[in-house]
Amino acid sequence: MGPTRLSTLVVAALAAAAVGWLVISSWYVRMPVLPWLPSVTLAALAVFEGYAALNTRARVDRQPGHDPVNPLLAARFVVLAKASSLAGAIFAGFYAGLVLWLFIQPTRAASNDLPAAGSGLVAAVALVAAALWLERACRVPDRPEDSDAPDQPAD
Repeated sequence: MGPTRLSTLVVAALAAAAVGWLVISSWYVRMPVLPWLPSVTLAALAVFEGYAALNTRARVDRQPGHDPVNPLLAARFVVLAKASSLAGAIFAGFYAGLVLWLFIQPTRAASNDLPAAGSGLVAAVALVAAALWLERACRVPDRPEDSDAPDQPAD
């Protein structure tokens, strides 16, 4: 399993933005007011993963006062980070489509829904950033003796 590709996240976000634009432009008249709960949930996940990244990096680096990281826990965090970065990109794209459509609409209802959509976009982008940070925090640092050894041909 390799690191998350930025291109994967961008493609997912663009596809979700198109879907978000189509959904809101087709059904906005019949939709209720946009809820704030998804924004709060995405923000809470971003905070949790940011804290986990900070703590995990300190444990991987074996800083004083931190226990060594359990390898199984680090593997679980990597899986969580990969899933969260993709989900966050999808939500960010969807909310970006909503925000763009709501921004160009001259109605009062659209202007009332804009803060909820904007906060969802910000929370989703924060989740992507925290997930990528957590994924990076779980990487094992290179050993000094590994980088000093000359390249040897494979047998």
